[in-house]
Amino acid sequence: MPADGWSVCVFCASSERIDARHLTLATELGTEVGRRGWTLVSGGGQVSSMGAVARAVRAAGGHTVGVIPRGLLAREVVDHGADELVVTDDMRGRKGVMDRRSDAFLALPGGLGTLEELLEVWVAASLGMHERAVVVLDPHGTYAPLRGLVDSLVGEGFVRPQAAATVAWTTTVAEAIAAVAPAATGARRRLPDDDELLEADP
Repeated sequence: MPADGWSVCVFCASSERIDARHLTLATELGTEVGRRGWTLVSGGGQVSSMGAVARAVRAAGGHTVGVIPRGLLAREVVDHGADELVVTDDMRGRKGVMDRRSDAFLALPGGLGTLEELLEVWVAASLGMHERAVVVLDPHGTYAPLRGLVDSLVGEGFVRPQAAATVAWTTTVAEAIAAVAPAATGARRRLPDDDELLEADP
């Protein structure tokens, strides 16, 4: 475990059908996380971007925590090289562990699971339920339709501009690392007051 205990949760792809450039990106990110001695918290698979980022973190000297539901042990080909492997009963338990173990969240291009994880921490941040950084690293514009949809929802009044701005959108590994670094983030989770929850509307 790194001396400062800083951990970043990375949401990313487990599909093996994606373009190789996404694996390169995951490797570059993992290398930078590992060089800083940070802990990576991820989905516990050894394939695709998920495996690439974890292997790169370890190769560069970082610590990895893989969190995987029991039902996905075979499907996602578990990362037996993880420094810590946490097996949960279900997806809800997986996300809870990932949340508790992380000081910041970073999403790479990914599928429905990645999108769900990103939106959950994004909404929680917009409601004041935590003050940790939520960062997207998207050099190839994979999430451009999502950004466009959110902008449209802001324009129609469904989403507050402040909620939309909760996410930091980055296009380089350097930008993403700077956005999740300890000096750039707020405090760890701050639970909102009841009145704040009643007033908040993402």
